[in-house]
Amino acid sequence: MLAIELVADTIPPVHTSDSIQKVFDRMAEFRVRHLPIVNEEQFLGLVSEDDLIEEPDYNTPIGALALSLVNPYVLEEQHIYDVIRLFYEQDLSVVPVLDTKNEYQGLISINTMNEYFAKLTSVSEPGGIIVLEIGNKNNSLAHMAQIVESDNAQVLSSYTRTFPDSTRMEVTLKVNKQDITNILATFQRYEYDVKATFNFTDRNNTAKERFDSLMNYLNL
Repeated sequence: MLAIELVADTIPPVHTSDSIQKVFDRMAEFRVRHLPIVNEEQFLGLVSEDDLIEEPDYNTPIGALALSLVNPYVLEEQHIYDVIRLFYEQDLSVVPVLDTKNEYQGLISINTMNEYFAKLTSVSEPGGIIVLEIGNKNNSLAHMAQIVESDNAQVLSSYTRTFPDSTRMEVTLKVNKQDITNILATFQRYEYDVKATFNFTDRNNTAKERFDSLMNYLNL
């Protein structure tokens, strides 16, 4: 996905003629800590609430202040991973998007980014989560997908996590099945290290719970 596809026009930029109070009001309205300053189509930089909070007169236009503006942005054709990197590295609540002429096109808010990430990882879809720990050289997503598909299931999303000074890595799989008993057994048969599972309905445990409940009833 490209950056331009996540641009939201619901949060308007501010202008150098806007007062500090107006900027604060807009930040509060949209629950962000940064806003782009734009004159005409020219992006001047991001103003943060920390830039303004110590100013005594909130009627002062922001253009009259000596702001230490940060100037992060992405171009409209950049990948969404570049947007995620800016959010992370610079602790931003919005990321401006410019076109190839460096004209302001809109912004991506952290809330929009969270919604996209939720869809990307299929968190709203029912299913089990499997966390595997493997060696870097044995990282075959195709083989992992085959194991999942062998039980008539599908991988909804996946991501990896590496560790400094280690040849091991974590692979997290979200599958469209909550009963992943057979899938786990197959992974273990192929000597995968299953580190954790989540949202997992274990048929064996369910049967045991029902048996225990019956025994408790009979004892009464």
